[in-house]
Amino acid sequence: QVQLVESGGGLVQPGGSLRLSCAASGSIDSINDMGWYRQAPGKQRELVAAISSGGNINYVDSVKGRYTISRDNAKNTVYLQMIGLKPEDTAVYYCNAEIRTLPHGGTSFYTGRYWGQGTQVTVSS
Repeated sequence: QVQLVESGGGLVQPGGSLRLSCAASGSIDSINDMGWYRQAPGKQRELVAAISSGGNINYVDSVKGRYTISRDNAKNTVYLQMIGLKPEDTAVYYCNAEIRTLPHGGTSFYTGRYWGQGTQVTVSS
């Protein structure tokens, strides 16, 4: 019963900024890596940014210098600060995390990948 709830998407003009948030909730024991993916119409889903539990970060080349990923482990939340937005940034952005869940009854810990439902980012004048 783990959920990833995203917020912060919307319509912004070229050169504008947005801050996406993704909060994980439910039967969480710990969270390993967290990241943001995006998918534009007719294109493959791509990894935009990822951050490990230890703070190691990777970005796709097209967003380097413009996007900043961060996380607040106490809040089980990952953020994506986006500045200098371009029309080609338009896509549905998905939060993703590897989460170890708490056991219930006789079950053991389980580690799996979880996805948010996506939030639309549109960059247009």
